Amino acid sequence: MINITLKDNTVLQEENKTTVYDVAKQISPSLARNALAGLFNGKAVDLTTPLSEDGTLEILTFDDEEGKHAFWHTTSHVLAQAVKRLYPDAQLAIGPAIENGFYYDFDVTHPFVPEDLAKIEAEMKKIIKENYHPTRMELCRSDALDYFETHNEPYKVELTEAIEEGQTISLYEQGDFTDLCAGPHLYDLSPIKAFKLTSIAGAYWRGSEDNRMLQRIYGISFPKQSMLDEYLTLLEEAKKRDHRKLGKELDLFSVMDEGPGFPFFHPNGMILRNELENFWRIEHARRGYSEVRTPIMLDSELWKQSGHWQNYKDNMYFSEIDDRTFALKPMNCPGSMLLYKRKMHSYRDLPLRVGELGIVHRHELSGTLHGLMRVRNFTQDDAHIFMTPDQIKDEIIGVMDLIDDFYSIFGFEYRIELSTRPEKFIGDVASWDIATDALKAALESKGKDFVINEGDGAFYGPKIDFHLKDSLNRTWQCGTIQLDFQMPERFDLTYVGADGEKHRPIVIHTVTYGSIERFIAILTEHFAGAFPLWLSPVQCIFIPVSPEFNDYASQLQRHYRDAGLRCETDERNEKMGYKIREAQMKKIPYMLVVGQKEVDSQTVSVRSRKENNAGVFDANEFLEKMKEEIATKTY
Repeated sequence: MINITLKDNTVLQEENKTTVYDVAKQISPSLARNALAGLFNGKAVDLTTPLSEDGTLEILTFDDEEGKHAFWHTTSHVLAQAVKRLYPDAQLAIGPAIENGFYYDFDVTHPFVPEDLAKIEAEMKKIIKENYHPTRMELCRSDALDYFETHNEPYKVELTEAIEEGQTISLYEQGDFTDLCAGPHLYDLSPIKAFKLTSIAGAYWRGSEDNRMLQRIYGISFPKQSMLDEYLTLLEEAKKRDHRKLGKELDLFSVMDEGPGFPFFHPNGMILRNELENFWRIEHARRGYSEVRTPIMLDSELWKQSGHWQNYKDNMYFSEIDDRTFALKPMNCPGSMLLYKRKMHSYRDLPLRVGELGIVHRHELSGTLHGLMRVRNFTQDDAHIFMTPDQIKDEIIGVMDLIDDFYSIFGFEYRIELSTRPEKFIGDVASWDIATDALKAALESKGKDFVINEGDGAFYGPKIDFHLKDSLNRTWQCGTIQLDFQMPERFDLTYVGADGEKHRPIVIHTVTYGSIERFIAILTEHFAGAFPLWLSPVQCIFIPVSPEFNDYASQLQRHYRDAGLRCETDERNEKMGYKIREAQMKKIPYMLVVGQKEVDSQTVSVRSRKENNAGVFDANEFLEKMKEEIATKTY
């Protein structure tokens, strides 16, 4: 007999080799019907997996992230099976589940076109109707290689060759289709009630421009048609909110052929980013941060000292100056280390909080560039806190409070992940464990819910990541808190303690926006371009009902501008309805209509983005109302 501990700490005694599905049936028939996979001792497994040792077991449904991933990964195999049936010469690359759905990469003679998706979907429906049971097979490396060589699957051969000799290799068979895969997969295909292939894209094999361009098909699937319908509605709404489309319509930014991945900000876009940066400066100064500025380009020896050369070189840009190799900075951290080291510090100086709105450059593949979301140069709102060991918890809590205050201003909810030591890291395991435990303790003391993201920390330390949820329920990783014992060691940073001896400080690396450019993209889509008043490039526009009232409108505009508002007057000889529609298209928060009645009473007739007629206000009173809305950053 074996002991199986469930999620609620109930312990079941089971026969050896009892399957995950058998346990699900014992717990509840409805749970068994909805079960997609299991999580045994922290590892996702098939429902058919026999349990042969004591352990913890969680039954995964579509409500669980791992359950969704098993569902979507199984659907990606259905996609690949359909493609192989329709295009037998297609060669298979990889087909993972992703954050929203799945994709599969294929090497095909002729690129897919949108019309092909309907044919592939029809074949997928046939396969799902045939309702195969994905079956796991375990082979030795040589047998797996022999299988894929025989079936002319060179990408699978390459993946198999990368697996260490002696390691068991798993394949999944689904009717006439077999694929290299670690699993898990669904028990059968019947839960896949609704799916949609959403797009086609090019993707280099293994993400390298030196390799062959493959064809990537993206898709999504659900256990109910209503869930797919809701998702597709959100997808259509997301297209309307695409920051690239709105960025053009609202004249915020552009990316030109002369600088792929290097965005140009227009006057309206500069207003938006300046407001964000000013807010950042004010809030950080209020919490005791000093602002610094470090060079964009520094000697390569610095990047070797920091560890970036060994861990990040492929993402950096270089230049030769006076027979020395320099690099454009991909991160601001080493510059802040040099600034700290310029003089001796006492424990009385700590914590020392410094911040930098620093421009960084990172080499991104051309195929991954995406508006302001993925660029090659961007402004990172870095802050670094140099502190003593006993200050760690309070400083982490202080940063968490700052980030929480920031996101509440924009109306964002968020979830938190704690990312632990990655495969490639610098320093020793013991200091990593201390840092990870410190982050955990701070989260627990604040009563914050969080999940562990194993192996996704920075190469120099574990981190807390903040994932924002926008108005379409999409999540974006923005803020982060990284605890670093390594760079102070590498740069030989010290402070003089109360005992008169030199000690090593500990560093917190943190960002709130993450990237100003990316945060602007997120805000644009979150608000659908209708920014809060304090961020709007044009906050109000005066609309005279006819040219004879232009003088009154211009007089008010000057008065409002002198009070600090960003406003315009539409003096064109156009119909009022046309002017109002155009102002609405520009997402201007307030349209102030003026005619004879308003001139006589020194008022404005207010129309807002939200309501056609907000009423008639004394011109000075409405100015004060707007100033209050700006000051409180109402959204």
